[in-house]
Amino acid sequence: MPSSSPTIHSSSIFSLRSLLVFSFSLSLSISVNGNQFKLDGSVLELDDSNFDAAISTFDYVFVDFYAPWCGHCNRLTPELERAAPVLAGLRQPIVVAKVDADKHKKLASKHDVDGYPTLKMFMHGVPTDYYGPRKADLLVQSLAKFVAPDVSVLRSDSDVRDFVKAAGSDFPIFIGFGVNESVILDSAVKHKKKAWFSVANGFSDEIVTSYGLNKVPALLAIYPAYDEKSVFYGLFEENSLEDYISKSLLPLVFPISQGSLKLLQDDERKVLLTIIKDETEENSREVFQVLKAAASANRDLMFGYVGLQQWEDFAQSFEVDMKTEFPRMVVWDGNENYYLVTGSENGDKTDMASQVSRFLDGYREGRVVHKRIIGPSLMSLMNSKLAIIVALLLICVVLAVVLIIAMVQDEPLTVGTRDKVVEQRSSALHQESGELLGPFKED
Repeated sequence: MPSSSPTIHSSSIFSLRSLLVFSFSLSLSISVNGNQFKLDGSVLELDDSNFDAAISTFDYVFVDFYAPWCGHCNRLTPELERAAPVLAGLRQPIVVAKVDADKHKKLASKHDVDGYPTLKMFMHGVPTDYYGPRKADLLVQSLAKFVAPDVSVLRSDSDVRDFVKAAGSDFPIFIGFGVNESVILDSAVKHKKKAWFSVANGFSDEIVTSYGLNKVPALLAIYPAYDEKSVFYGLFEENSLEDYISKSLLPLVFPISQGSLKLLQDDERKVLLTIIKDETEENSREVFQVLKAAASANRDLMFGYVGLQQWEDFAQSFEVDMKTEFPRMVVWDGNENYYLVTGSENGDKTDMASQVSRFLDGYREGRVVHKRIIGPSLMSLMNSKLAIIVALLLICVVLAVVLIIAMVQDEPLTVGTRDKVVEQRSSALHQESGELLGPFKED
């Protein structure tokens, strides 16, 4: 894609302010199979007639599937317009485009669009879902990862610092100190959309010490959003390294949120979920430290936590309320099944380490009670066509009941309880529809 913009290398610091100076000074256009694409750094409007031509012509196309009536979509539009010229000026240009998915339903269905907005990056025609930030500067920073080298080679301490700063805080950062690029290449390609990968071939003892490394070679994993890191000193061969990387895309212990739930979908491990009253309370810090130690020794499980105050709907799905004794631990399969461990809460409640140890021992020994979360599957409710259809059907049922009541309200009743029965059924339907619609926070 021709451009008058200067090159921006992968080790540059991707801030919107600095990148805006590289906007297009020429208005270019390209014709492909009768489709005319104007290349001036603006957002392309795609539809059934030109979508396939666009994603086959440009190596990287970031597509916003939107609906005109969607409030989230309307708030995203100006962010995309700000980011588009910056992304077009990258060393590997990214074209920003949008599709009215409400109007072009067939095209949206073809690409599994089940909510608005749905964002996808098409790399050489192959789509990848995008769940990252949507503010223009953070959007640029996140999308730059898709076109960065699979493994960046860092040749000095300043390269290492610049790489970490440029990577931002939305993805984990892996840096191999004294590690050959080829050793981590396969894992880097496999997990590119979830993390940054690099190797440091030139570095000082000072920077090794600053990152808390005891020796090299070592693979350092940094989680900027959580202010955490972990280190792999093990056998640098394919299976061991891939096992470590795949289990380190999230920190040892992480808060449950919409973002982390999406990451859990690709991990087959169960989650040791600790539910606390409030994540910000002082005694919660002790809980987190104990969980980190346990997570380090039990890498076959993921360790997550959630505060009832922070995400009440989620916590209540595990039969937790303000009367529950906290912390409460369960093992969750990431979908609709979870397990309680019998006898794990006996003993001194103030000794969190002992409580976690008893819980893990009981789980390993099979002393569990199988439970199902309250209501529909939490994962399926996040982005599910079925959930939306069920919700709409329930609304129709409620309206039908209201209409029936209106039609028969003047008829004489032979049994004095009928009014109450209809009222109870209507109330129950309203309550059920409210419970199912509750988790839908976006359009």
